[in-house]
Amino acid sequence: MSCHERGVDEDDEQKVRKSAPLEYKHLITIKAGKPKGSLVDALKSDPEKVRRLSLSEQELAKVAAGHGPKIVSFTQRNLLRIYPKGTRFNSSNYNPFLGWVHGAQMVAFNMQGYGRALWLMNGFYKANGGCGYVKKPDFLMQTCPDGKVFDPTADLPVKKTLKVKVYMGDGWQQDFKQTHFDSYSPPDFYAKVGIAGVPSDSVMRKTRVVEDSWVPMWEDGFTFPLTVPEIALLRVEVHEYDVNEDDFGGQTVLPVSELWPGIRTVPLFDHKGMKFKSVKLLMSFEFV
Repeated sequence: MSCHERGVDEDDEQKVRKSAPLEYKHLITIKAGKPKGSLVDALKSDPEKVRRLSLSEQELAKVAAGHGPKIVSFTQRNLLRIYPKGTRFNSSNYNPFLGWVHGAQMVAFNMQGYGRALWLMNGFYKANGGCGYVKKPDFLMQTCPDGKVFDPTADLPVKKTLKVKVYMGDGWQQDFKQTHFDSYSPPDFYAKVGIAGVPSDSVMRKTRVVEDSWVPMWEDGFTFPLTVPEIALLRVEVHEYDVNEDDFGGQTVLPVSELWPGIRTVPLFDHKGMKFKSVKLLMSFEFV
């Protein structure tokens, strides 16, 4: 092979290397770190560089109790990761909203288990087409002229009011055994409807119990005033009333920002987040 031929081959090889996608480790150029000194000191921003900080759920709760706006200010320029405490040996989870409302970009979960925290996660990331990424709302990136930033615990005015009506449910008779809920009679279903979001918006209400019916007709309505609708989630659960312990009948979580007004068929999911084949609710949504 001549020197000229070798040079051409080397040039082609360099072109291939330049056009090849970067490895993941080369994309993350912001070094991670754990807090040194006090938690408040760890949240101080450096205008000359961007930092990536990791806090446990206990550390986040501790600093959020008295310095919530400092967390929000830190996340406007830096990356914040929250992770479950190490003593969760049963793979349980914490409430992810404590991280989300303070602007944390990465809120880690124990994915081995299931439960309400993972239901919230699945509902939160249904937004933006379910692509797995949700853009941070503008209010979490804004700084007022006086230097103040968003405070999740502040007394805020109502921006929007959501009216929800639960008409009926159906499908349990197709997806469950006849004796799953009660050995001798049809189930006694009720629905729980509420909001997950900032503390002032978070609430849970429930319908009346409809006795002895596989197709419960509730026709109960609820009104939810929302101060921060941008990150609010609508929670829906169905349970079967029992004297000892109520049985689970399905759940779903929906981003309020993506609800379409009108009467809708809403499919429900099981404990593990898997969609039932037949179970669904007939509901209506209205913003006033």
